[in-house]
Amino acid sequence: MEISGILSAIVIGLVIGVLGRLVVPGRQHIGVLWTLVVGIAAALLGSAIAAALGVADTKGPDWIEWLVQTALAAAGVAALGRVRALR
Repeated sequence: MEISGILSAIVIGLVIGVLGRLVVPGRQHIGVLWTLVVGIAAALLGSAIAAALGVADTKGPDWIEWLVQTALAAAGVAALGRVRALR
């Protein structure tokens, strides 16, 4: 992966993390930094899943890939929020 690919994954991950946090109802007990980390991980993992499913490269916007990434980010934010709330 080139530097431009890594930088774009980080930027997309930031947006995906925020979207994932907005999808989860209620208050999450995690900070902004953890939200961004979960978003970056969800963006990278979601891209890999979309590529495995064959929906990563389409002629238009990659709606399915974005949906997978946002769902992974929401799941990650919810899981981390529960773990942090138990402490």
